[in-house]
Amino acid sequence: MSTEVTGWEAPLLRAMVETDAYAGMIYLLPPGEQVLHLAVLAGVPKDVLGPWYHVGLATPSPSPEAVQRRELVWISGQAEMARRYPRVALDYPYSFAMAVAPVVAHGTCYGTVSLGWTASHPEELSAAERDSLITAAEDLATTLERAAAEGRPVRHEGEPRVVSVPGAGADGAASLTGLIGRLPEGLCALDPQGRITFVSSTAAALLGEPAERLQGALLWTALPWLRRPFYEDSYWAALLVRQPTSFEALCPPDRWLSFQLYPDVTGTSVRITPADADPGRTDPLAAAHAVPRVTALYHLMHLAGVLTEAVGVDDVVDLVAGQIMPAFDGRAVALLTVEAGRLRAAGHRGGPAEVVDLFHGMSLTSASPAARVLATGAPAFFPTTDELRQAFPEAARWADSVGACAFLPLTASGRPVGTCILAFAEPHPFTSDERAVLTSLGGLLAQALDRANLYDSKHQLARGLQSGLLPRKLPVVPGLEAAARYLPATQGMDVGGDFYDLIRLDETTVGAVIGDVQGHNVTAAALMGQVRTAIRAYATAGAAPDEVLARTNRLLTDLDAGLFASCFYISLDLGRRRAGLSTAGHPPALLRGPDGQVRMLETADGLLLGIDREAEYRTVTVPMPDGCILALYTDGLVEYLDADLEDAITDLAGRLSCGGNQRLELLADDVVRHAKRPQHRGDDIALLLLRPHAAER
Repeated sequence: MSTEVTGWEAPLLRAMVETDAYAGMIYLLPPGEQVLHLAVLAGVPKDVLGPWYHVGLATPSPSPEAVQRRELVWISGQAEMARRYPRVALDYPYSFAMAVAPVVAHGTCYGTVSLGWTASHPEELSAAERDSLITAAEDLATTLERAAAEGRPVRHEGEPRVVSVPGAGADGAASLTGLIGRLPEGLCALDPQGRITFVSSTAAALLGEPAERLQGALLWTALPWLRRPFYEDSYWAALLVRQPTSFEALCPPDRWLSFQLYPDVTGTSVRITPADADPGRTDPLAAAHAVPRVTALYHLMHLAGVLTEAVGVDDVVDLVAGQIMPAFDGRAVALLTVEAGRLRAAGHRGGPAEVVDLFHGMSLTSASPAARVLATGAPAFFPTTDELRQAFPEAARWADSVGACAFLPLTASGRPVGTCILAFAEPHPFTSDERAVLTSLGGLLAQALDRANLYDSKHQLARGLQSGLLPRKLPVVPGLEAAARYLPATQGMDVGGDFYDLIRLDETTVGAVIGDVQGHNVTAAALMGQVRTAIRAYATAGAAPDEVLARTNRLLTDLDAGLFASCFYISLDLGRRRAGLSTAGHPPALLRGPDGQVRMLETADGLLLGIDREAEYRTVTVPMPDGCILALYTDGLVEYLDADLEDAITDLAGRLSCGGNQRLELLADDVVRHAKRPQHRGDDIALLLLRPHAAER
């Protein structure tokens, strides 16, 4: 509900009255933060702005831009909003104008103040309106600066504070008086939040509910049969566009009602009358002509959310195909990316493959719609096949398979990223609403595709780097069976610091190492390569396990990389069937005996590498009989969210015990496949299995 004005928000309300704005907002920017918080709202319900209560300064939207540019931002209408801020236009596909001014005093920005007008507002902001908004921002800045200097800064927590516009009475009598003045009959009044403040007995009878039950409730909440996006969307359209709207709905079981909404600054008057009830008439939402804009809007709002989860280009193609085609009843969709001045097919779903083949490899300077929309930045819509052929004669070989086509330019940060082609089986008129939504879609897709291209490039780089740092294959050693596995983290760059190695020291001795350098980035991977090389060098020089780790530790501390590493090194003497073990803060090795029993090897745990240059390590000798299996692994295999480490190691031991009679390659696959870990791994996994056996084996 609306609340009284406390003082510091007064400049906003004064500016609303002076400029005849129907909506106003104040965002606050706490010191040192990068997020704007919606603190004050006037003229519109707070529920409609739920997704925008908190806005990061990096978010493409009017308020962050006003803060960053430190100047007034003006948006003349829906088309400009869709072009400059596609995400905002997608959430609010209504025609309105708005201006946003930064609240700045002596170089400090305290937030923004915004005003909104109906679509009938002229394309340009008048000098008087500009002066009024800037004055409001300056007055608010002075108030906020003074409050901060006095040690009582204005803060905001929770939901925005809704205040009443001066002259907009909120009590029931005033609402009823305004209602009667606007409409002569039978009526329902809603406050600016959408709650019913008055309902006539005639309206209550038509709705089939007692007036006292309706009082104070949201219209579409009180009446379950109105609880559908289409009806609520009609209300938001009336409220935000400030123009009358109407719709018809079926009140169960068989009564058709007509709803006419008349909004102004005090609220919304709703006229409810019986509608025609032709035999066989069905719910209008089931009719094809009623679906496109609203259904498309909600499909695309969902797409906006899921696109943030797209990782690679294939993910973007799948999401677009799964959301766009159902939303607009499209037949096919194709994504083209820009590479070396040409269009490249990133993927397509539905329709003939020759559509993609036609554009693949096409120059960006060609006259095709796919290239032309990137040059102009404006989408191209062809409602019929004839219009498509006329604009693009080369399309004749596949135009017969489509009835209409839309070409959307995908541009991110001023750079051409690609083109989205949406094809339809039948002629499609492309209403103004659809064009606005598709224009917004182009901006969302461009950002998602740009991120996906960057991820794919990083992914290829990471995989190439990782494969170059890890052994391509393990050496063949007589009397020893070995298997190794490495799984990169699924979060980040797919490159990390986990490593393993198997080193032939002489005819009967091998060294084996597994380790984990802190971090999951290129720096960690590069350092991992240095650590692995150092261990190999010290091991082949004949150093004992403890000395291998001590020397590697001194090297790592001398490099001063600021990263630590855990490591487990073993020198395995196949002739004597024994091994020397030394560890530096690494998870314990597991040894499966020939009888199938698995035990954790007790070692003298040393300090992590890279912390203390003078750290000392010890070698522990253990027997390694024929048929035993030594399992070395990194913590990614046994450490994961909400899991007990001891339980995880016990599970791993059980897997080794049960599957230890099979070939190590199969056992390695089995261990990695059945390890209890989340779908999205935050850590790498490395595994090295060793089994000595008789020479004649």
